Amino acid sequence: MKLKLWQKTALWIVGLPLAVVLLLAALPTHDEPVIPDAKLTVGAQARGSSSGLQVPFPQPVGNSANPSTPEKVELGRLLFFDAALSTNNQLACASCHNPALGFSDGKQLAQGSATLTRNTPALYGVAYSRSLFWDGRAPTLEEQSLTPLTNHAEMAVDPAQLETELATMPRYTELFSAAFPNQSTSIKFEQVTFALAAFERTLFANNTPFDRYAAGDSTALSSSQKRGLALFRSGATGCYNCHPGPLFTNGSFERLGMNSTDNGRADVTGNAADRGAFKVPTLRNIALSAPYMHDGSLPTLEAVVDMYATGKGLRASADARPAGTLSRFIRPFELSTAERTDLVNFLYALTDESSTPAVPQNVPSGLPVTDAPANSGRAAAAAANTGSSQPTARAATTLRVRSGTSIQTVVDSAIPGDIVEIEAGTYNEAVVTDTPGITLRGIADAAGKQPVLDGKGQHANGISATGNNLVIENLTLRNYRNNGVFVDGATGIVLRDLFVEDTGVYGVYPVHCSDVLIERVTATGVNDAGIYVGQCRNIVVRDSIGYGNVIGIEVENSIGAEVYNNEAYGNSVGIFIDLLPNLPSKASRGTRLHNNISRDNNLANFSTPEMTSAMLPNGVGILVLGADDVEIYDNKLNDNNTVGLAVFSAAPFFENLDIDPNPERLHAHGNTYSSNGSAPDKLVVKLGLYGADVLWDASNWSPRFDDQIEGAFPPALPATGWPVLLRRAYWQLLNFVINTLG
Repeated sequence: MKLKLWQKTALWIVGLPLAVVLLLAALPTHDEPVIPDAKLTVGAQARGSSSGLQVPFPQPVGNSANPSTPEKVELGRLLFFDAALSTNNQLACASCHNPALGFSDGKQLAQGSATLTRNTPALYGVAYSRSLFWDGRAPTLEEQSLTPLTNHAEMAVDPAQLETELATMPRYTELFSAAFPNQSTSIKFEQVTFALAAFERTLFANNTPFDRYAAGDSTALSSSQKRGLALFRSGATGCYNCHPGPLFTNGSFERLGMNSTDNGRADVTGNAADRGAFKVPTLRNIALSAPYMHDGSLPTLEAVVDMYATGKGLRASADARPAGTLSRFIRPFELSTAERTDLVNFLYALTDESSTPAVPQNVPSGLPVTDAPANSGRAAAAAANTGSSQPTARAATTLRVRSGTSIQTVVDSAIPGDIVEIEAGTYNEAVVTDTPGITLRGIADAAGKQPVLDGKGQHANGISATGNNLVIENLTLRNYRNNGVFVDGATGIVLRDLFVEDTGVYGVYPVHCSDVLIERVTATGVNDAGIYVGQCRNIVVRDSIGYGNVIGIEVENSIGAEVYNNEAYGNSVGIFIDLLPNLPSKASRGTRLHNNISRDNNLANFSTPEMTSAMLPNGVGILVLGADDVEIYDNKLNDNNTVGLAVFSAAPFFENLDIDPNPERLHAHGNTYSSNGSAPDKLVVKLGLYGADVLWDASNWSPRFDDQIEGAFPPALPATGWPVLLRRAYWQLLNFVINTLG
């Protein structure tokens, strides 16, 4: 049948747009696969202990080409201490990695046949590492050993000559035959590296006072060390970001400020962003391996703490933070002299030499064995690791804190199941508890006034806790430098009927926790988030108020949060749901925001420049940054000068992403908007956007916006009624326009 002209025209009018839609919809959308829940490190990770701290050690990194045997380990031990492995018979591996010095050498810079450019790294826990050396250039211990053995500035041995020399020693020929029974009878240089690697994979320090404490022995740490642990895990110091348990390293490479011409990791990757980045070392047995840092420039642990406290890294003498040269986790913090002592005392609690292999009395070559110099760090650790007393065994009961006495004294005597009632009054102290199953309950006076914990700016945290099944209720906390309430690594946390004011970085701060309930909490005057939940699982935040903060309520890198019946006003950002990079948790999903009021959040952002929150615009009702599967419904968003609801990718704001930064499968419906976007923040204007009820950066095709919206960017927002093909095609078109316009 021959089509008439009008029929052909109609087909073109209908068919061409349809073809374009189908073509655009067929283009790849770069959706990231959902990470299986079992592979996520979100929420409490403790196993077999009520402390909330006992996290299983990972499996050591083996080498299938070099399976370990007792014979191979013993051969490696003798080789490690034998100077026959150097060209002049003067240097053994143990010369630079002396067990008496924490398998380091006590020198600022390593000393071989010449002075090297970096500090000697300690060897405890190298079995867990997938990248060796300060710059990570060696993937295995077998490969790592090649450098010091053959480097002309170190042991400078010739492999062939070493094979010949070892073959002349009867004891070594026996040991090599036993260690490598199925290989050639002649000694091979590769076998030397394999035996050394097998020995080094036995160097552990996994039974420290901290490990015993984490396993439930509350007496393993002193009171000072318990306070130091709370500081170590606090968001203000940020130690735990790079040194998480159980390894006390995240295995990454962080920038500490360029103080030399050493390019660090960049010489391996060729990435300019890695310039000045060095491997994060374990802190296990750190007391034994002074001096510290990749350049050995800091002689004591106190000096390390002081350096980090400046927020300037190794360029602490500089007038300002050098832009682009520091990890985002390095930011200024303030510690009193007593707090610094507590923090260092906790680092001493990471000391364990119980599994350190014995130094051989002699070696097959007959050469002298490295001596054991004195180490002042060992004595300092022993002096700090005194432990604490065990509360008297009894039935659980109610304990009373009388006004004018110490909360901490009563808390120290508490056992699981106790209720600690705190009488009305003002308490100028910080409280640390590790006891599971206790309740800290304020008792109001006749006028309804709560007990007040007032840090007077002299303490880091108001209440710090790690135990499971903890309830903290009916208290006022104010004037702390870091946090009001800080709970880490626990399951079953209830924070209710709290008023928190001027407590530094966060008001209430549960992190790495599971089954968290926050209700009837009011937080104000905080320079990050008044109510913060980070890297947690199964969370409820309800009937709470955040005002006068940089962020009213924040849910960061968490799974399964229900946030409802809250009010956020007078902040820079009312409610913030985010996924940030370079944290143990790599997911933020399943948050439901409903029946909240977020209004008048137009406060100028007063976060410190080093904080991630400093990048946030003011005037925002709800901001979703990178989070997936967020449902936002029945909220009231009004009078926010920049935007009522903003949905953005995290990609433009961070380097070295290790997450899927784009928000996927968001659904907004039933929300009401009024008077938003009248005076947008300069950051939004700089991006070429304007104030609106809703701003969406079109970073993923899947969000749905089913609200009645008067002003939005882009003007048309995808909704549930749009077919999937149309949503995908529209997203492709938006991306083309955005990329074309730059």
